[in-house]
Amino acid sequence: MKAQHIADYLGIPLRGESDLEIRSVAELDQAGKDQLSFVESEKHLPRARRSRAGCLLVPEGADLADRTLLLSPRPRYDFIRAVEFLMPAPRPEPGIHPDARIHSSAKIAGDATVGPFVVVEPGAEIESMAQVDAHCFIGSNSRVGQGTHLYPRVVLYSGVQVGNRCILHSGTVVGADGFGYMPWEGRHVKFPQRGRVEIEDEVEIGANVCIDRAALGCTRIGRGTKIDNLVQIAHNVEIGPHCLIVSLTGISGSSVLEDHVTLAGQVGVGEHAHIQRNAVVGGQSGVLNGKILRGGALYWGTPARPMASFQEQHRLLASLPGLRREVEKLKQELALREKLGEN
Repeated sequence: MKAQHIADYLGIPLRGESDLEIRSVAELDQAGKDQLSFVESEKHLPRARRSRAGCLLVPEGADLADRTLLLSPRPRYDFIRAVEFLMPAPRPEPGIHPDARIHSSAKIAGDATVGPFVVVEPGAEIESMAQVDAHCFIGSNSRVGQGTHLYPRVVLYSGVQVGNRCILHSGTVVGADGFGYMPWEGRHVKFPQRGRVEIEDEVEIGANVCIDRAALGCTRIGRGTKIDNLVQIAHNVEIGPHCLIVSLTGISGSSVLEDHVTLAGQVGVGEHAHIQRNAVVGGQSGVLNGKILRGGALYWGTPARPMASFQEQHRLLASLPGLRREVEKLKQELALREKLGEN
């Protein structure tokens, strides 16, 4: 593709060789003369000068003489768009593989793709342009929305609703029973898990994520939320739009995350907790049962608390060894004085 074609698609100006052939993309340090790379800010311009990239997507006003440049007010975002334009993700031919098992009452769009050994149960729907890869299981009355991609071995239990343009990576299980029991006469009695799971549009869910169905209502994942690998989301959890949930996080039952909440890696959220919009919870933090975290703040530690409070307590804890040495020294001096006094 010519460099000018990319500039025209992005709607940004080009400086340099408009007929330059661009075949792929690469990082600055590895790029060659037929590749596109990007510079996010001026601090990376020295690396860009050393780079052999044929074309660079750079901030407006960047000074790189004798180079072919795409001048952007938002280089990283436009680089994402350029990659999608230059190297679109491959898509298999639509149709149902002969080794798939499809119930006669299931509805599958003519332009959807269903891979080998997929099982689709009664009443399930796979909508237009959806892609369901090998060995997936689509339970009864479930829905896979338009343009959604299920990678191999995704499992949707019965009644799970997945919206449009979602991505579910391999090994993810949606709609398993929530972990709900009550003690009775020395044993654990299972509380019925008869609710549902609803995943709204443009959600991406990483590999080996577990999202449990609600006990009686709905477990909901809001539009545009992104979930990393190895995350556990329990029954009746409500996650708002555009949240970020990083790997190894566990969210207990009936907790609520409002919109644009970020949970870093290995965060644990207790049951019935409520995290308000734009809050950020740092890695390995613990949010206690029923705790409310106010919006727009950064929290850290266990129990999770505002960052300023965490830092103050951390400094105090760090000073304890020195304080202990001082106390021991004073104790020794007092003991010596008492001994001299006795003599």
